[in-house]
Amino acid sequence: MSNRQNVVTTYQPENVIQPVHTGGAIALDEEGIVLATSLEEDAALTDLNTGALLARVEGIYELRRLENESSTIDVLLKHSFKPHATPVVTIAIDESGTLLATGATDGSIKIWDIRAGYATHTFHGQNGVVSALLFFHASPRESQKTDKATKRKRSTQDIQRNDATLSSQDSTATLRLASGDEGGRIRIWNLHKRNAVATLESHVSVVRGFDYSPETESLISASRDKTVIVWDAVEWTTKRIIPVFEIVEAVGFLSGGNFLYTGGERGCVRLWTTATGSEATMEQEPGREANGIVSAMHNKKGQFILTINASQVIILRSVSDISKTAPSSKSISPLPIIRSISGTHDEVIDLAYVTPNRKFLALASSSEDVRIVSLSSSQTEQIPGKPPDYFGADVASLQGHSDVVICLTVDSTGCWLATGAKDNTARLWRIDQPSSRYEHYSTFTGHAESIGAIGLASTANVSLERDPLSHPPAFLITGSQDRTVKRWAIPKTAQSTSKAVYTRKAHDKDINAIALSPTGQLFASASQDRTIKIWSSEEGEAQGVLRGHKRGVWSVAFAPRDTPPIPGEDGSSTSTSRGLLLSSSGDKTLKLWNLGDYSCIRTMEGHTNSVLKVVWLPPPEPSATPDGEDQPARSKQTQQSSVASAGSDGLVKIWSVVSGECLATLDNHTDRIWALAFNPATRTLVSGGGDSVVTFWKDTSRETVAKRGRDQVERVEQDQELRNCEHEGRWREGIVLALQLNHPARLLGIFKRVVDTSPPEQGSLSGVVAVDEVLSSLADEQLLSLLLRVRDWNTNARTAPVAQRILNVIVRRYSPERLAKLGKRKGGKEVVEALKAYTERHYRRMEELWGESWIVEFLLGEMDQLSVQQGLDGSLESREQDTIRV
Repeated sequence: MSNRQNVVTTYQPENVIQPVHTGGAIALDEEGIVLATSLEEDAALTDLNTGALLARVEGIYELRRLENESSTIDVLLKHSFKPHATPVVTIAIDESGTLLATGATDGSIKIWDIRAGYATHTFHGQNGVVSALLFFHASPRESQKTDKATKRKRSTQDIQRNDATLSSQDSTATLRLASGDEGGRIRIWNLHKRNAVATLESHVSVVRGFDYSPETESLISASRDKTVIVWDAVEWTTKRIIPVFEIVEAVGFLSGGNFLYTGGERGCVRLWTTATGSEATMEQEPGREANGIVSAMHNKKGQFILTINASQVIILRSVSDISKTAPSSKSISPLPIIRSISGTHDEVIDLAYVTPNRKFLALASSSEDVRIVSLSSSQTEQIPGKPPDYFGADVASLQGHSDVVICLTVDSTGCWLATGAKDNTARLWRIDQPSSRYEHYSTFTGHAESIGAIGLASTANVSLERDPLSHPPAFLITGSQDRTVKRWAIPKTAQSTSKAVYTRKAHDKDINAIALSPTGQLFASASQDRTIKIWSSEEGEAQGVLRGHKRGVWSVAFAPRDTPPIPGEDGSSTSTSRGLLLSSSGDKTLKLWNLGDYSCIRTMEGHTNSVLKVVWLPPPEPSATPDGEDQPARSKQTQQSSVASAGSDGLVKIWSVVSGECLATLDNHTDRIWALAFNPATRTLVSGGGDSVVTFWKDTSRETVAKRGRDQVERVEQDQELRNCEHEGRWREGIVLALQLNHPARLLGIFKRVVDTSPPEQGSLSGVVAVDEVLSSLADEQLLSLLLRVRDWNTNARTAPVAQRILNVIVRRYSPERLAKLGKRKGGKEVVEALKAYTERHYRRMEELWGESWIVEFLLGEMDQLSVQQGLDGSLESREQDTIRV
């Protein structure tokens, strides 16, 4: 008998980095802690301190933070309605949180009572799309002016009635709504009078934002006509027109109305002196188009301005020092950035662990920048002046490329990151995490087209391990759409120019991947021309060509050092002296190659679409098991060698390179997966794809094996206990345990002995009173499970009497309402119908037997009578003979 233990491979999602904002409106609570953003068709609530997704809702909800769980918000749906016949493009809520204003594309505006859920006002008069809304309370002077104008137009009786209403609703009498449209028209609405107080027509383009200052009785408006206008909120006349010379998307007052801020296409928050209209901040370099600000808001309690740029990056800028600045100042430094949050990572094209402890992740995500995110699992208290450190928090952004970054790779120390982009250049970055310095080191220019593959030397030496930041890697290999590979010598000092050591025409089509061997002496290039080439890193000479894939090759990876020999498909051992190479292709397969003779050892099939990325998963080091017992060291020949692959089918698969079988399939993505990386220290596999989701898969194989062992021991113990209960007549414990273990044979045996009890206990339906009590106190799940067994027993004539006796107990001990409710559960209806059908069949058979029994009884009676008659006739004849003799 073989004692070989079955290999178990399991991975579970441990953490997920997912989008929190995909464009649209945003909002903050008064504390500046909970951020509400638009996530597809829902609203996402995120804790800014921990980055935790608190809730995802659609409609109008009441939010309650749970007392015992600070990271959870309980949501209760209040209302859900369609306010307009055309799409709603902007909304606003008053400071009391009771009124909601919605503006639609047809120019209509509606005011809603949030608590009651009905519309209180409907306004018309805007030209086209309503682009901006703002609730505010007008100054007393403006209200008095409006009331006087109204009184001149009304009768004395109407005036008295209006004054009585105003005295009872002073809070709503001053409430105003400012609205702006795509034509530049602004209207001020009096919610109490239900009319327009003023119409302002100075802008000539889309109005994008408002703010009101009660201290200066002023309203400001921002427009895409590159101007900001300060309005007198009493007379509704123009105070000042401020030319901003950029398309403005957001505006607001600061420091009691002494300053105002603007944000627009330049990507900078600029401050202006309200009194003079002059810019107060120093000159700032305009950002790229993706950095343009599309929305902003000021949180007074948190003392920061939150902005969202065109690439959905949320940035918090501190304004705590503005209140100390004189209004006449013209040399205010740009607002310091407190922190940056990626609303979405868009399509994750590539990723890699960085820093020696692998506590950070570099992401290339359809943009010119490479984002560095933290993988810290501890959510410590927030330190003033320092961004919160939590899992998924943005740490830095590596800016330098002028087009989308396609590929990236990291050296063995994690301190040097190389990137390739569509701008035809490669860059090397120095990752100094302890000092929070993420610096550009060198640029490599020379390719004629996009760089789609890159490899970085990872040679180990003593000096590199002691001080890796002072010792850059020896060389860099790049592959491009120009079908060439280049080797670059990395300069010893930063910002030095670098030239290609050699350039080789490598393939006939685009180069998709570059991989370096563990020693750095060889590198492999994979191309859309369906071939893989092995090169000498030093001379750049081709060593061999691997052919066999039927479509373009997307990824290649060298086997780690000390990989044990891999048996071939015929069972013979394969030499790995020159190493092994793994490849994946658009033909939906993975192939394992022997670099000794450049032959294909094994082909692995299972993906339903192109396989885009592969990585090796080194076997775990021998260590203590979760139970604390020492795990015996396994030889290299018995260690499980496996690889991971990711495909366009949105699946990650784990494969055994020994057998070629798929060990596990991991599913947590809804789009193609471009990127994979593995952390040997934590046994964590990370995947990223087109759905903007980054999933961290934890290797739970050891825990699964240990759990299965514990479950098996527990099952054996429970089986023995069940036998003991059946043998000793402990019916109550036996029935509950048999239901728990899902052991129908044992359960049937118990019920047979109960039903056959002779004589049955007095007052018992089943035969034993204790069993009746157990059957009368089952939970819904247990009762449904028992009915499933009764259904099966009822289909067999030999076990049907037991089933009918148990069914009789259930029907008599449970109310019709309880049984009807049980029948509505999943599978309940089928159970009831099956029980009914076979029970009716049994009763029909009993009726037939009963009818047949009457015939048998009649025949037996007739036979008895016949025998009696024959007996009488015989006795008479004997008497006659006796008389004759006499």
